[in-house]
Amino acid sequence: MRKRGRKNRIVCSIIVVFILVAGWFSFGPNITSNSEASKTVIVGVVSPSTKEANIWKSIAETAKKKYGITIKIRNFTDYSEPNKALKNGEIDLNAFQHYAFLNSWNKANHGGIVAIGKTYIAPNQIYSTKYKKLSELPDGATIVVANDATNESRALFVLKNAGVIDLKKGKKLVSVADITRNPHNYKIKEIAAAQTGRVVSSVDASIVNNDYAGPSGLTSKESIYIEPLNKDSAQWINTLACKKGRENRTLYKQVVKAYQTEKTKKLFKQYYGSSELPAWDIKF
Repeated sequence: MRKRGRKNRIVCSIIVVFILVAGWFSFGPNITSNSEASKTVIVGVVSPSTKEANIWKSIAETAKKKYGITIKIRNFTDYSEPNKALKNGEIDLNAFQHYAFLNSWNKANHGGIVAIGKTYIAPNQIYSTKYKKLSELPDGATIVVANDATNESRALFVLKNAGVIDLKKGKKLVSVADITRNPHNYKIKEIAAAQTGRVVSSVDASIVNNDYAGPSGLTSKESIYIEPLNKDSAQWINTLACKKGRENRTLYKQVVKAYQTEKTKKLFKQYYGSSELPAWDIKF
């Protein structure tokens, strides 16, 4: 009887092992599915246009096809939100800010966000409905710039590169107080960035961020100067960013690769012409 009991226990053990092995293979697809689900990357963007949404759709297709990554887009309505969400772990990456904005945010919020890849740059332009050329601006002309730190600084660098003012050297973020030379005595008027495009007809000229030029109805016809691509403009390149400490994750690097393709370049040219330019290959 003892031998028979031992034999029964052995048989039962074999059956249990068989069931476990069978269960493993039976639920194997679910395990694979869970692994695939872990290759989902949530990217935060701010109020994307239809064109931007189409570009991200193309990038998502590339990421899925080449790397098995599912990209999900989360929309935000305010520029203050995506970095907070990234730092809190609500999203994996964000794509809405240039280096200057990122550096300024990190300084004000004790760091925590790092850039992992360049995306594009949207050159600022000087617009005027009164003059056709920058050289036509009269002495004492009023030029509008944005009043927030990053956009004002960028606008002043545009004027510096246009050769109409000089700025203190060695500073990346500047204000009107850093103007060291203004031979035409231009009056630099600071207003909210969102208003810079709306006041063009009531001032001599206005430097308008690309985000506000289109909604304000401004076109190349009103443009009298375009921001050049040089070392001064390098800080205005937009980025893909992640939470600090995660920048070496293969998954995130693959999303960058999926973004930085010839296919993406062609879409930028198709949708934006020269108003937004792929920046990952630009040499300064």
